[in-house]
Amino acid sequence: MLSWQGATLPLEKPYLEISPWTLWKKRSVWLLLLFVAEAYTSSVLQHFEEALESAIALAFFIPLLIGTGGNSGTQITSTLVRSMALGEVRLRDMGRVIRKEVSTSFLIALTLGLAGCLRAWMMGIGMEITLIVSLTLVCITLWSAIVSSVIPMVLKRIGIDPAVVSAPFIATLIDGTGLIIYFKIAQYFLGLN
Repeated sequence: MLSWQGATLPLEKPYLEISPWTLWKKRSVWLLLLFVAEAYTSSVLQHFEEALESAIALAFFIPLLIGTGGNSGTQITSTLVRSMALGEVRLRDMGRVIRKEVSTSFLIALTLGLAGCLRAWMMGIGMEITLIVSLTLVCITLWSAIVSSVIPMVLKRIGIDPAVVSAPFIATLIDGTGLIIYFKIAQYFLGLN
């Protein structure tokens, strides 16, 4: 199995014996690939510029929303990868894992949606944006649960150690897709094209 620790190539020697130059070579390629993938987040923002201009309050919640998606995904991935490493979860369990994580995340999503509603209310944000933020929190949390349940298992299936690529890849994917979810919901409720 390929092992790319933290989106890096495996180490041939103990960590403390490896030079910074070698660590740079092992890490930089993956970080550059993730950087390029993350650049699409700015493309998403540019694509939805009209929605941002018409309701600037939408911008206030971008860090909260993409952070929530990444955080919930990382929690799932960490737990799942550990369970896979201990042999508690196998590839044949994918359906059970997805059902369990979507059920759990639904409860978490409702909690976060209510917290988002409270946060927007405390900021004096109008009801329309409050609804958009709350609904987006629910959708992003559920989307993150599906992605974070499937990707580690798919990586293992294709021979890549899920402990390494999962978290950075999932965070990058959820950032961009979370913004798309947010702005599509905003477009719908605000009547934008």
